[in-house]
Amino acid sequence: MVAATLTLALAGCGAAATESPSSLGDVASEAVALQAVGFTTDLDTDPSPAVKDKGGVRPRVVRQLLRKNALHGEVTVQVKDETKTVVVQRGTITAVDGKGLTVKSTDGFELTWSYGDPLRIVQQRKATDRAALKTGAEVGLGGVKSGDATAARLIVIKK
Repeated sequence: MVAATLTLALAGCGAAATESPSSLGDVASEAVALQAVGFTTDLDTDPSPAVKDKGGVRPRVVRQLLRKNALHGEVTVQVKDETKTVVVQRGTITAVDGKGLTVKSTDGFELTWSYGDPLRIVQQRKATDRAALKTGAEVGLGGVKSGDATAARLIVIKK
């Protein structure tokens, strides 16, 4: 439910998305959000057809544009009896340490992320550890925001 809602919210259209695989557990929302901004996580697929809505907008085309061009953003979704703010960003790591990392998007937006719990790091379709996070690497991140703090729960390192 959260995955479908998040995809709809980020894409701004009415085409349904599939639920994320159960193997993603607590990071399913972040995986869908990263996919919406163009990072192929290899953890889920988007089988929705290229249909037109009544206004002539093609949801699949809108999603493709977002995937290619979205740099960062956040969306608040209803999860059971509470709300959750999911944050996504794509960019280059400018700093990394034992507590988190800072990522700068091509438009100059910079955000410091702490490591969330759970944290899943993926590179070339395989889980990897924090040692793979290096300054200069291109990444896509998905996480949750609480107050002013943003915690990364899924990090996809671009090849």
